[in-house]
Amino acid sequence: MKFCTSDTHFFHDSLLGTNQFAPRPFKNVNEMNQIIIDNWNDKVGENDIVYHLGDIALYFTKPQRDAYQAILEVLLQLHGHLILVKGNHDNRALFKYLENNNYEFNGLPKFQFHDVGVLLKYNHRQYYLTHYPLMLGIAPQIINLHGHIHHYSVPIKENINVGVDAPELDYLEKRPKFGAPLNFHEIEEIVTKKTIKYPGQK
Repeated sequence: MKFCTSDTHFFHDSLLGTNQFAPRPFKNVNEMNQIIIDNWNDKVGENDIVYHLGDIALYFTKPQRDAYQAILEVLLQLHGHLILVKGNHDNRALFKYLENNNYEFNGLPKFQFHDVGVLLKYNHRQYYLTHYPLMLGIAPQIINLHGHIHHYSVPIKENINVGVDAPELDYLEKRPKFGAPLNFHEIEEIVTKKTIKYPGQK
């Protein structure tokens, strides 16, 4: 099965609490990280594919290699093969570190990497998966799955925020637990419902 998510922000301590951008009511980053890991693994199987659309983690420590190792250790706990699209808080050095520690199982690598985005087809619909919302309203046959804007929503029906704290999750009959990636059945449900009613619609 294929899944999609964005903006896990592992280790990002300044998001903790009730800030306006991405409130996360956890005591500390260890609790937040573990809740995301648990909810992810409850939903995703070992051999599933998860598209992560950027902002994997934000962790500042010296030396930088220690931060990358800590991020790797978290990602290795997550089920599935991870296809990573670079977000504004990710960098090539992190991707290089993950690549140097990559491995294969069941015929696919643990990590695959994309700097800009991934175009794929699911159920006769085209999806362009990016970190930033692209506002592709001029091409309504393409749905842009994205992250980056956290609890904000683009008022265009072709833009679907799939981040862990996205308002589009409210379109679902059953809202996923925090940090659990969306499967494409859920994404199709969001697409259908946002076509009918979305913020800013006249």
